[in-house]
Amino acid sequence: MSERLDSWLADHFDDEVRFLQALVRVPTDTPPGNNAPHAYRTAELLAELGLTVEKHTVPAAEVHAAGLQSITNLIVRHRFSDDGPTIALNAHGDVVPPGEGWTHDPYGAEIADGRLYGRAAAVSKSDFATYTFALLALKNSGLPLKGAVELHFTYDEEFGGELGPGWLLAHGLTKPDYLIAAGFSYQVVTAHNGCLQMEVTLHGLASHAAYPETGVDALQAANRLLTALYAHNEVLKARRSGVPGITHPYLNVGRIDGGSNTNVVPGKVVIKLDRRMIPEEDPAAVEAEVRDLIERTVAACPGIRLEIKRLLLARSMQPLPEAAPLVAALQRHAREVFGEPVPTSGTPLYTDVRLYTARGIPAAIYGAGPRTVLESNAKRADEHLVLDDLKRATRVVAAALVDLLQA
Repeated sequence: MSERLDSWLADHFDDEVRFLQALVRVPTDTPPGNNAPHAYRTAELLAELGLTVEKHTVPAAEVHAAGLQSITNLIVRHRFSDDGPTIALNAHGDVVPPGEGWTHDPYGAEIADGRLYGRAAAVSKSDFATYTFALLALKNSGLPLKGAVELHFTYDEEFGGELGPGWLLAHGLTKPDYLIAAGFSYQVVTAHNGCLQMEVTLHGLASHAAYPETGVDALQAANRLLTALYAHNEVLKARRSGVPGITHPYLNVGRIDGGSNTNVVPGKVVIKLDRRMIPEEDPAAVEAEVRDLIERTVAACPGIRLEIKRLLLARSMQPLPEAAPLVAALQRHAREVFGEPVPTSGTPLYTDVRLYTARGIPAAIYGAGPRTVLESNAKRADEHLVLDDLKRATRVVAAALVDLLQA
């Protein structure tokens, strides 16, 4: 690893932490998804660091159709020479709302015991900092490099990514040769699950609870359907993935809404479900299977009218052989910096990376964070990032970029 890189990063680590604190202090709760203000603040901070920023605003009609309020995606391009590969670094700024139970201000970016607390401190505003300062280290190192580095800071991961990286790719605004995407420090992720999300509406007939025979109880039908859906998980447990870190598919019912009052037979129930798909599964076949299970179950409930709406179909990330040089560089430098082997693995999460690999762009997931999502409290109260992981992950990413861009 270059002493010039290490020296520059060490001298500017306090700046990196302050950069991350400024990002955490601007909320990006999604929903509601009013994320353009964060993008504009990020662009200001990047410009102060000497980087040129492109702002790509997604048209309001597209944003509103997706149930969000505003999205402006950012691209930074720094070219070292006209030849050589282009390596993109992608992290998302949108994040779920903080929820309850915090002992630190979720937007305070407080530092305590070597940890920075705040919503998105770990997932994934942390890697806005990792990737920005890795690029700055290369830019200021004086090393002979070729090719280019791009920063893609996007704002639609929580809703599937189609208006984030998907939008940039579809509009021909970028076509990198490699991608590194936001992740954690102790593993290089090369595959991930896909996800199908559906909204199921059961229409019955509301009536007075004193005369239940005059109505059609949608909640009883929903109860029958829930039993069938949860029983299906026993079938899914037998479908094992061959990817380390990924076990089997799973179906989760995340939300139920229905009924109008305690003395009314429920006339309508809405169920939202999430079906995780292992990389070996075909998304079309999975959706057909889930729809068939729902339709067969509800068909046995007289008087119930069924509606099924697909909310999301996120395909899995498939490992591409062309990613081998990128993966090897990350593993080599991570082992050197962290002093232990850093394995490749899959993750049961789904990410925006699939949108790149679907276009044939070799990718790996690596960034600043602990060994597991749970350790960081991501999407829970008191989300945090260990600052030493940020420091070391930035060194790893910078050194891996040098390997791939060395003239």
